Amino acid sequence: MRIISGTLGGRTFNSVSGHRTHPMSEKIRGALFNSLGDIQGLTVLDAYAGTGAMSFEAISRGALRSVAIDLDTAASRTLKENAFSLGVEDSISTTRAAIKGWSRRHANETFDILLLDPPYDNFDPKELINLTKHAKQGGLIVISLPPKSGFRYGESRQKLLHQKSYGDAELFFYRQL
Repeated sequence: MRIISGTLGGRTFNSVSGHRTHPMSEKIRGALFNSLGDIQGLTVLDAYAGTGAMSFEAISRGALRSVAIDLDTAASRTLKENAFSLGVEDSISTTRAAIKGWSRRHANETFDILLLDPPYDNFDPKELINLTKHAKQGGLIVISLPPKSGFRYGESRQKLLHQKSYGDAELFFYRQL
């Protein structure tokens, strides 16, 4: 896998092959970050982080810090190894945990950007909605889901900015009100 742009642009990192993680393609990751624009100095929650592609891209593009969470043991271990090999271990906090439990333990922690990319074969819409409490007022929430997932988000605390389809993924961009 490869970081697309920023200070780490072109650097590669390991993924976990034959696994439950579904790394976001470079094309979709590039489109996502281009849509976000300038993220210099912002904080990121990378839920369901897998091996860290979105966190590494965020840090490379100037994010201040990223909290990367994944339950899978192999993915979490690889994420931590990748952070060290890229020299960004001080900017990325890696945690192996179920996101629901992490969210309860860190109920008051908020971020400028939430990147929510759950396992496509087992995502819980209620869990995704609950995670939005971690977005700062005015913060951005990006949810990546399989196409035609039927996901519709109707909370009054967020505004849908846009939705983009990319074949094997659908991205939803929200602003926390």
